[in-house]
Amino acid sequence: MIYVMSNHVLERAQERGISLLTIDAILENPHQIIADESGETGQQVYQSIVSFEEKGDYLVRVFVNTAKAPPVVKSAYKTSKISKYYEGEI
Repeated sequence: MIYVMSNHVLERAQERGISLLTIDAILENPHQIIADESGETGQQVYQSIVSFEEKGDYLVRVFVNTAKAPPVVKSAYKTSKISKYYEGEI
C-alpha cells in the first residue's frame, strides 16, 4: 500500500515505542481492518497483534484516512486490552 504518514503518527509512534517498520507491516498485512468509530467517511483502523520483547503481546492499532489519495496514516497506539478491540476469535 502506498500511503503518507502524518507528523502526528510519527511523533506518537516514537513516544509509544512503535517502530515505523511495525506500522508498515500492519498496513501491508493487517490481521483486521475495521471501521473507525469516529463516524468520519473513509476512516479505518488497521490492527494486528504484535509481540514486543519482554513486554508481551499488544494490539497495535493504526488509524488511516482512506478517503484521501494516497491514504493518510493519522495515528497509532498499542494496547494490552486486546479482547476489547479485536473483533472475533483471537
